[in-house]
Amino acid sequence: MEEETSKLPLPDTFLDFLQTNGIDPLIYTAIESTPRYIRLKPGNEAYIEEIDAEIKCRLQKVNWLPGFYSLSPHIQIANSKPYKEGKIYGIDAASGAAVLALDISVGDHVLDLCAAPGAKLCMISDLLGDSGTVTGVDVARHRLAACRTMLQKYVLGDACRLFVADGTTFSLMPLRDRLDSISCEFALEEKKDTFTEWTSRRPWKERKRAARAKENAASRLVSETDHPELIFYGKASGVVGLSKYELYKTVSSGEVSSSGYDKVLVDAECTHDGSIRHIQKFEHWGWETLNGRVLNAERSDNLTTLQLKLLKNGFRLLRVGGFTGLQHLQFDSFPE
Repeated sequence: MEEETSKLPLPDTFLDFLQTNGIDPLIYTAIESTPRYIRLKPGNEAYIEEIDAEIKCRLQKVNWLPGFYSLSPHIQIANSKPYKEGKIYGIDAASGAAVLALDISVGDHVLDLCAAPGAKLCMISDLLGDSGTVTGVDVARHRLAACRTMLQKYVLGDACRLFVADGTTFSLMPLRDRLDSISCEFALEEKKDTFTEWTSRRPWKERKRAARAKENAASRLVSETDHPELIFYGKASGVVGLSKYELYKTVSSGEVSSSGYDKVLVDAECTHDGSIRHIQKFEHWGWETLNGRVLNAERSDNLTTLQLKLLKNGFRLLRVGGFTGLQHLQFDSFPE
């Protein structure tokens, strides 16, 4: 065993971690036996044989995860016809399990913190069907834009809102049916800011203003104090017809208990998921980068703080009787 392990290119620090936690390092050589996963878009069950033929692989049903199938690790789906036509999603089983654990019910209002790149957001939308709403939040605008693209591809955005915001401080409630006490005078004043149906074709002045903002900010992540930026909303999301005041209105902690979210998914940033496929990527990137990108003790400590803040905020935004699910993958106890 020791002789075989010594032939692996894994860094000593990582090998020590595996040994401490009773994990056999040889699993990271199991390239051939590591499956990939897809999720079938509901309503496409009759096309399974056709999909098999298109991707040239027989899909194996994952019995414990409804709608999921495993396939050979060598199969690429990005250029396949079923993927381009929106019949299948590329999503790992762990992400699907996190959504399944939320036990989403008809009419739920769901918050997905750290929503990018959007596969879980789409699964939530599929489970909700024509009921409830889903709100996606991510700190990176370009990554959240990928969520928007995915929602549009799979025709799932009707009841969805997407906000570029810091998940540790995001505080906007779902748009449940409620009457807000707004004076007529204020309502008239805000009428010009009423949200109409969302369109990707923005006025020239707005595009120019957005381009300047993008140039100034570059790829900067939003901070805790930045105002949430709404970059997408569906016609059934509750946004259409609201004023900016109504959309961004804050509520007291007491009101959250009745007007908060039914389910909150916190997909916190992690040190690394430790998965076989992702660890194997460092063979191409250089094993020395594993120490800086994954095994760094200071980075691990900072991420632990971030994860706790995200989880606390997600819990804070729940209504009474709601449920928070955490997808969290973390390596701990790395020596400094």
